[in-house]
Order: sequence, then C-alpha cells, then structure tokens
Amino acid sequence: DLTQTEKFADFDQEMFEMTLDLTKQICEEHVLGCYQEVDSEGGAQFDKGSVKIPHQYHGIHKIMNEAGLFTMGVSPESGGQGMPYTICMASYEYYSFHMGFMLYPEATAGAAHLIDAFGTDRQKKLYMEKMYAQEWGGTMCLTEADAGSDVGALKTKAVRQPDGTFKISGAKIFITSGENDLFKNMVHPVLARIEGDPVGTKGISIFIVPKYRVKEDGSLGELNDVHCTGIEHKMGLKGSATCSMSFGDNGDCIGELLGEERQGMKIMFQMMNEARLGMGLQGSSTASVSYLHALAYAKERVQGKNIKDMMNPDAQNVPIIQHPDVRRMLMYMKSHAEGLRALVYLCSLCLDKAHASSGDEVDKWSGIMDFLIPVCKSYGTDMGFKVTELGIQCFGGYGFCNDYPMHQFMRDMKIASLYEGTNGIQALDLVARKLGAKNGAVFMNYLAEMNKTFDAYKGDARLADMSKDVKEYIDLMAAMGMYFASCGKEGKFMIPITNAYPFLNMVGCISLAWLHLWMAGVAEEKLQAIYKAKGIDPTDKKAIIALPSEDKEVAFYQGKVFSAEYYIKNVLPTAKSYAEAIKKEDMSLMKINDASFACGENL
Repeated sequence: DLTQTEKFADFDQEMFEMTLDLTKQICEEHVLGCYQEVDSEGGAQFDKGSVKIPHQYHGIHKIMNEAGLFTMGVSPESGGQGMPYTICMASYEYYSFHMGFMLYPEATAGAAHLIDAFGTDRQKKLYMEKMYAQEWGGTMCLTEADAGSDVGALKTKAVRQPDGTFKISGAKIFITSGENDLFKNMVHPVLARIEGDPVGTKGISIFIVPKYRVKEDGSLGELNDVHCTGIEHKMGLKGSATCSMSFGDNGDCIGELLGEERQGMKIMFQMMNEARLGMGLQGSSTASVSYLHALAYAKERVQGKNIKDMMNPDAQNVPIIQHPDVRRMLMYMKSHAEGLRALVYLCSLCLDKAHASSGDEVDKWSGIMDFLIPVCKSYGTDMGFKVTELGIQCFGGYGFCNDYPMHQFMRDMKIASLYEGTNGIQALDLVARKLGAKNGAVFMNYLAEMNKTFDAYKGDARLADMSKDVKEYIDLMAAMGMYFASCGKEGKFMIPITNAYPFLNMVGCISLAWLHLWMAGVAEEKLQAIYKAKGIDPTDKKAIIALPSEDKEVAFYQGKVFSAEYYIKNVLPTAKSYAEAIKKEDMSLMKINDASFACGENL
C-alpha cells in the first residue's frame, strides 16, 4: 500500500476517490461534449504564423487547471500535490482519448519536468513555475525533415555566445503545440548540436528557447526569432496543432543550455519515457471509450432474432448484444481495454514504488518499469487501435458514418503507434536494451513477479485452470528470452532484430494474461465475501448467474473473472504462434532483393 510509505503518507483512499470523482465529473460535463464538435469544425487553424486552437479548449483548460489536475503528480516543492503517479494515470485516463486537447497541457508539463529535473534554480524560477501553472506552454523540439527516428542526423546548430547563451538556427517539424493562442509564452526545449561537437547522438545538447525572451524579473521581453511556418493537416487529432518551427531565420534566436553539454539525448529521454507511458494510456483510454460506446449501442440496437429462436416465426427481434459474434467482439474489446489499463497502472505503480523505496528495491522497480515502457507504448497503442476498429464493426454501417464518434476514435488513435518513437523502435529498444539489462536481472525480476501471482492462485479451485495456462506462457516468455540470448552468443544477431516486434507482442500478450489472472484473483475474493454476506451458496450456479442483474458490484467482479477467462482461453494462445514463428529463424525478409518487393513497369 503506497499510503503506508513515507513518501505518500499524507494521502488516503478517500482523497484518491475524491480526485477520481472530480476528474470523471469534469470529463462528463465538459470534455466528452466537444469531442466530435472540434473534429467537425476543423480543429486548429493556421494564419500568417499564428495558430488558433479550438475555442472549446480554452474553457476546458481553465476548468481543469483551476481544479489542479495538471499538477497532481508534481512535487510539493515545485508547486504540485505530489500524488502517486498511479492515481495521476487513473485520473488522466478519463481524458486521454481526447488527446487533441490533452497534448497542450501534457507537453507543457513534460517540458516543465525537464527543467525541474535538470535546470538551474534560475531556470526553474524563470520558466518552470509558470509552465507548471499552465500560464506558459511547452514542447519538445526534436524531429527534423531528415532526422526523424534517426535523431543523430539533426542539423540544428547552436553557436556559443560570449555571455554563455547560444544562438540557435534550424528547423523542426511535427512539433506538438509549437504555436497556439492558449499560452502567453511558449518554452521550447530544442535539441541541437553545439558548433564543433561530434556528429551523432553523442554530440547533441538541449536548449531552452522561449518564443518571447524572458527578463530576469520574469516578465516577457521581445520576440526571440522563433516562428511557426505551418501546421500539418492530419487524419486525426485535429484539435492539436502539429507545427513546423523555424529557429533563427534572422540570426537572432537565443537559447540557454539545459543541463550539461552533450547530454541532450539523456535529458530528452526523461520526457520521452513519460510520453511513451502516456501513449500507452492513450491506447487504454481510447479502447475503453470505444468499447463503452459499442456496448451501449449493442444493448439498444434491435436487429434480428436470438439464434435460439431462429426457427420461430413469432419470435421478437432482440438487441444485437444477444448475437454471438457481437458478444465475441465485445469480449475482445472489454478484455483488452481492461488488460491495457492494468498494464499502464502497473508501470505507474513501479514508478511509485521506485520513488517510495530505498536500496535495491529502487533498482528493482525502476528496472521493471523501464522494461515495460516499450511494451506499454507499443502493445498498448496497437491493441488500442484494434479495439477502435472493432468498435466500428459493432456499429455496422453506422460506425462508418459521422453520426457516431467511432471512426474518430480510430483516426485519433492511429498516431499513437507513430509518435514518441514508432512501435518498431519500441520493439528494438525492448530486445536490444531492456531484455539484457543488468545481465538479464531486470527480466528475471519481472518473471518473478509474474510467478508470485501463479503461486498465489494455483491452489484455488476457481482459478487453478487459468493459473495453469498463464504459468505455461510465463515459462514460454522466459524460454524465449533465453533463446534470444543464445542467438547473440551464436552470432545470430539478426534473429532477435528481425523478430523484435513479434517478441514484443508476445510479451504484451502474456503480460496482459498475467494481469487478468491477478485481477480475477482479487475479484473472486470479493465475490466470495459478497456471496457469504448475502447467504448464497457459492456452488449455487443458478443464483450466482442471476445476481449481476440486481447487484452492480457483483456484475463488476463477475465481469472481471469472465474477462480473464476469455482472454486467457482465446487470446493468450496467440503468444505461442509468435514464439513458434520466431524459432523458425526465417530470414526471407532480409534475403529478398529490394527489386523483388514489387514488379511491374509502373512500380
């Protein structure tokens, strides 16, 4: 229990529940209503170097900021509440499907955190405080036209000045919130290479570059030769201004070093890891909202007879939730939405445990979190997208129409597998860096946590069968980790590299199965207590099946158990197909000549 630790001793469950109730209320009253409206009105608009964001965002931002929702996880020393990150993620889940809006405050908080972690006291006073207060905005200026995933190829230059500042020159693209009318000033952390520093990532530094220069008393000065040259026209997230930014067109863009020289990549990854966990949350949040819309529609849409009454000419048509194929889609959506949520919360819990622990426990929990970040980002966003696709399918033809937001959920979701490092890069990160971290100790620690759950429930008659299945796949994951290690020793380096993405999906699939078993175990304990309190015999299946119709708590916990059963029996087996394919060591994708990918006169 985090509240039993010194770091979080000032909090209790009542405070957490009040916070979540508040965020839920704000979402229902202010965020949901404008979601489709912003998209249909065209989103952010660019005009002669300026960007106007959707007018609805100004009001939402003010309400959420006044409620303190953007500084929940910020330390009290920096002006926040210092809540556990797990509670922050649970709160933000209500809004993260509307990432077109959330990127404005989230990018700002992320940039402020960089200054909080690496800035001088002066920089914190001048920039960080106003950014945490959401008076000034923030970005991360990383990507260039010829330096996207290959950050080391960037061309933005920093020239040292006699007063210790730097003149910045270069152009960046795909900069979220780079220009807008929400904030009084924008503070851009910009990756650049100091003149004379080595090529590649080792020569990169990071600089604080404000839109308006900031005087020593904190007031705004003159414009800083920073210009927005346009915004992207995107398939989704239309409310978010994705900007092209130009620095130093007139030779007068001043920046100041953040942290130490040539440490830009290290500093940037502080923000990147937070953002990647946020993308996993976007996957969970969007999957959840798509599922809930599909569920509501399936309960009210009447179409066709129940399959049991197909031959009865007098049978009434029924809601489509009674049709097996619709139930299949809903169970897939439900089990993935709940599993992805658990994965995000697990990553957040690891971070909280690392912050609240000491000694070896810090390394253990931070290591597990680092291992899971690429899984959470990649598997979370890919499966989140898959859930939104099924959401459209549940609506039939109406899902393809503008009457409902289902297609927008899918359009907005797609970007999450691309930004903050593509999912292919996440897979390479997992295999090349995280799997063998600390000589494999991190991976073994994660497996040990999974096995603890198996040990807890293997003797429970209600969960023994699911426990056995999950244990089989935990062992499979361990074996595949060892297999990749042996490939490295045998010089077969391309086997792990070419199969990094399937391996990550295998880890994600097995991780969700483990988390489902964990949730089912908790749910079963709750159910047994409820049955006992109601005087119901746990073996009376008829009474137990009927109980959810009259008791929402029972409905919730039984839903958790059935969700786990569905996932473990129907989805988990796909992990074995990943492992079997990997071990075939097929290299056809590397052997094929580039010219053989397509043949024809016009190709």
